[in-house]
Amino acid sequence: MPLFKYKGRSPLGEIAKGVMEGNDSSAVAEQLLKVGITPLEILPAQGAADAGGSGLTQLFRRGEKIELLDIMLFSRQMHTMLRAGVPIMKALTGMKQSSRKPLFAGVLGSLHDSLDKGQELSQAMQRYPLLFDQFYISMVRVGEMTGRLDEIFLRLFEHLEFEKKMHGQIKSALRYPSFVMIAMVVAIGILNVFVIPTFAGVFKAFKAELPLLTRMLIGSSNFMVHYWWLLAGVGFAAVYTFRAIVKTSGGRYRWDKIKLHLPIAGKIIFRATMARFARSFALASKSGVPMVQAFNVVGQVVDNAYIAERVEQMRNGVERGESVLRTAAATGVFSPLELQMIAVGEETGELDELMMEVARMHESDVEYDVANLSAQIEPILLVFMAGLVLMLALGIFLPMWDLGGAALHK
Repeated sequence: MPLFKYKGRSPLGEIAKGVMEGNDSSAVAEQLLKVGITPLEILPAQGAADAGGSGLTQLFRRGEKIELLDIMLFSRQMHTMLRAGVPIMKALTGMKQSSRKPLFAGVLGSLHDSLDKGQELSQAMQRYPLLFDQFYISMVRVGEMTGRLDEIFLRLFEHLEFEKKMHGQIKSALRYPSFVMIAMVVAIGILNVFVIPTFAGVFKAFKAELPLLTRMLIGSSNFMVHYWWLLAGVGFAAVYTFRAIVKTSGGRYRWDKIKLHLPIAGKIIFRATMARFARSFALASKSGVPMVQAFNVVGQVVDNAYIAERVEQMRNGVERGESVLRTAAATGVFSPLELQMIAVGEETGELDELMMEVARMHESDVEYDVANLSAQIEPILLVFMAGLVLMLALGIFLPMWDLGGAALHK
C-alpha cells in the first residue's frame, strides 16, 4: 500500500504532519477526518517507508488482533515508566521487546521510529485509528502540551478499564434474554416438528372433527415441516437485511434509539451509555481538554448514534455561548437529579467532579440491574411457558380426552 505525506490541522488548531498508508489520497483524507484532522495537503511520499510497515500489513492480513486489554496494559506501563522517569523512547523499546504479540510489537516499533524522526507521540498514534481512537489521541496530545503525560496515561487506563467493564455488563445484560429467546424458539421448533405431527396422526386415524385451535396447531406444524427451507430463507434474509440497514447512518441511528427502549435491557443499555458519556466528559474536562473539543471527542466514545447526536447538540449549544445546563436540558436524556448536579457543577466550577458522580450513579444502577436481571426475566418466562402449556392442553390434549370419552361411551 502506498505512503502519503500529509499536512493538516488538528482539532486543537495545531498543524499536524506525518506519513500515512492508503490506497489513494482520498482514502488518506478520509482516515485523517476520522481522527479529527482536517487535511490541508496530501502528497505521495517518495521513498518514505514505515519501519515495519509491510510487516504490520502482513500481520493484519494474517488475522492478528490487538485487543482492548493490550491497549490497557500499554497505557498502564507507559504511566508507570514515565512516572519513574524512564524516557519515552526507552519505554517504547522495552515494551516492544517484552510484547508477546508480533503485531503490537510492530506498532510499538513504528511509534518509536516516528518519535525518532521528530514526531510527537499523538501524531504517531494517528496512523493507527483502529487502535487509538480520537479520544485517546486527544488525551495524549493534552498530556504532551501540559507535561502531564504520565498522569494522562493513568487516566486513560482507568477509562479503558471502565469501558471494558461497561461492555462486559451490557453483554451480561443481553446474554440471558438472548438465551431465553433462543430456548423458546428451539422449544417451539421441537413441538412443531416432532410432537404435534405425532398427535396429528392419531387424530387423523379417528377421523374426528377437531377444534379450531387444534387445526391451527396442526396447520402451523405442517407448514414448518414442509416449508422449513422457506422459513430458513426468510430468517437469513431478515438477518442480512437488518445488518445491512444497521450499517447505514440512518439505520444505525434508529436501531440505537430502539435499543434504549427495549423492555428490561433497554434501561441497562441507556444507563451504561450515559455512564460512559459522563465519565469520558469528566476525564477530558479534568485533563484540560477545551469543553467544545471534549464534547466532540466524547460523542465518538458513547458508541450510540442517538446519544452521540444529543452530545453534538450540546456541543453546538456551548459553541453558541449557552450553558451546559441549558443544552443538557434541551436534549431530553438527563434526569432532573442529573440536571441539578450539572447546575451545581457549573456554579462551583467543578463540573468534572459532578459529572464523575453522575457516572458513578449510573454504574451503580447498571450493576444492580444486571444482578437482578434474572429476577426480572423469570416472570416473563413463566408467563410464556404457561401460555405454551395452555395452548397445548386446549389444542391437543382436550381433543384426545374427547376422543377417549367417546370411545368409552361406545
